[in-house]
Amino acid sequence: MADPTTTETGAVSAPAATTAAVPAPAAVRAKPAKTIDAGKQANRRIGVRLVIYTVATHAFAGFILLLFELGNRNK
Repeated sequence: MADPTTTETGAVSAPAATTAAVPAPAAVRAKPAKTIDAGKQANRRIGVRLVIYTVATHAFAGFILLLFELGNRNK
């Protein structure tokens, strides 16, 4: 069973001695690895979670401000 927390890369690793001495040209470099979690891409889920947390935080802050406004009216 594969480790679900690893990342996938399409590149084949070169020996350490040649990698350190000569940097690879831009055309040969591998693309950034996609984040894989249990076999699924996590990038989209992270974006959706970010939107949900942002909306929930703003709704909570709005509720707190509403409480302050209502409390200020009763003076």
